[in-house]
Amino acid sequence: MQPIISFQHYGFKYKNQSEPTLKEITLDIYPGEKIWIAGPSGSGKSTLAHCINGLIPFTYGGEATGILKIAGQNPSDLSIFELSRTVGTILQDQDSQFVGLTVAEDTAFVMENKTMPRQQMKQKVAASLNMVDMLEYIEHSPYELSGGQKQNVSLAGVLSTDADVLLFDEPLANLDPASGRKAMQLIDDIHRESGKTIIIIEHRVEDVLQQAVDRIVLMNEGRIATIGTPDEILSSGILRSYGLRPPLYVEALGHAGIPIRDVKGLSFPRLLDIPGLKPKLDTWSEQAGVKQERGHSQALLKVSGVTFGYDPMHPVIQDVSLQIGAGEIVALLGNNGAGKSTLSQLITGILRPQSGRIFYDGQDISTWSIRRRGEAIGYVMQNPNRMITQHMIAEEVGLGLKVRRLSAAEIKERVENALKICGLYPFRNWPVSALSYGQKKRLSIASILVLEPKLIILDEPTAGQDYHHYKEFMDFIESLSSRGMGFLLITHDMYLALEYAARAVVLSGGRVIAEDSVTDVLSSPEITDAAHLKETSLSLFAKANGLSSPERFVQAFINEEKKGKGHE
Repeated sequence: MQPIISFQHYGFKYKNQSEPTLKEITLDIYPGEKIWIAGPSGSGKSTLAHCINGLIPFTYGGEATGILKIAGQNPSDLSIFELSRTVGTILQDQDSQFVGLTVAEDTAFVMENKTMPRQQMKQKVAASLNMVDMLEYIEHSPYELSGGQKQNVSLAGVLSTDADVLLFDEPLANLDPASGRKAMQLIDDIHRESGKTIIIIEHRVEDVLQQAVDRIVLMNEGRIATIGTPDEILSSGILRSYGLRPPLYVEALGHAGIPIRDVKGLSFPRLLDIPGLKPKLDTWSEQAGVKQERGHSQALLKVSGVTFGYDPMHPVIQDVSLQIGAGEIVALLGNNGAGKSTLSQLITGILRPQSGRIFYDGQDISTWSIRRRGEAIGYVMQNPNRMITQHMIAEEVGLGLKVRRLSAAEIKERVENALKICGLYPFRNWPVSALSYGQKKRLSIASILVLEPKLIILDEPTAGQDYHHYKEFMDFIESLSSRGMGFLLITHDMYLALEYAARAVVLSGGRVIAEDSVTDVLSSPEITDAAHLKETSLSLFAKANGLSSPERFVQAFINEEKKGKGHE
């Protein structure tokens, strides 16, 4: 059988760079395979994807060595249009992928290029949108949709192509847990029904492994570090050394001192064939799973009975109350469209509530201007591209201070300090355009931090970041909270909430349906189902293996992780 994609001793160096980004890549991908390409940020996986879908050499110039064949042909001999007939791509940044004014037009774009008869096109568009649960949005503008809904529309567009290879670049970056599960299921359905070759680039290990994968290609520093089946890779314990996080229950086995070498079936939570597993884990949970009592800090932010609707007859937020203490990290959880972003806009003053009040440090802030609120409450958007306005990194971070007319010397000192905290100091003289998505995320935080607010709202703080940067970044957020800064994390990442938040507030349909410790919230199927969250893999694993107390097992894991960070 001939490979559909073949790299032989392939290397690639971008224009104006001294070092090649890809080195000595040898990889054959066969028709109908489902391949997952993983690795830390900067490992070269996106560049590898660009070679497969033709963005290299058509968009990004540079020099290639070795051989690359796609469907038996050299991609540089083809036009990008010819190449797109073989490889269809779903990008991480969906906004740059839309071409139509409505969801229907966008989905129909490929069919229009093929001059498909109108009636057939309408049926195919409806079928594609139905498959991704977006049929009711057929007349909406793609730009009005949430991150997860945009992702689904991109999927529908690619479903309507005849490409033999589908390449998914970070397909889970903006999705809530339930939508992420659905997206992986959908990719799997497409794979099974169409027999197409599927290539997934993603660093959410647990989520990708919910469905079967033929091979995992691990990349590091521009090279292929290793290739293997999920069982081979997970039981070898090497994921962490390449900046990726193993599934949580696999880490829990490690904390409990249970060897996993050569254990089969680790790719999703299920009953494992390990002698004496249940009693060992029960004993460990009992010893390590004591719940930490938390002291109450004074309320820095208090939202009291807030109601709001873009149309007053249809409230998006209904009678919402919550509070965040100084130095406290609170997670705001809920499905796409639950009202999380609307609530943060009410807190920052972009929107005004119809009823209810918001207090900051004991003061009613209903009369405060957006600017005054912005000095006390920082807001970091999910998509960093929407926050960045300057070309150079140092200018971007210093912009808010310039507006406040601080001296050049003070601006320089505070900017450098914020860049150091966010791990961007080495790039202080770079243009913003040279940063990766994850680095831009940290840049948008640096430009808020420099203003020294007491409370920061972070919308999806770790989307698009590999485990190494995620951990570095969240440990840094935690260190700021220990200095008394309060944080509201709007997140779809259950593990982020588990490890870093003291409490979770769960929104569904614009109402608060739960407020409790994250462990209790995420171990309750009633709450997780209602809010499209995902019961944690730890809790599912504990139930699959018949453990006496799944909650205790989850708590034991959190305590061990905190201990590892030097907390007691």
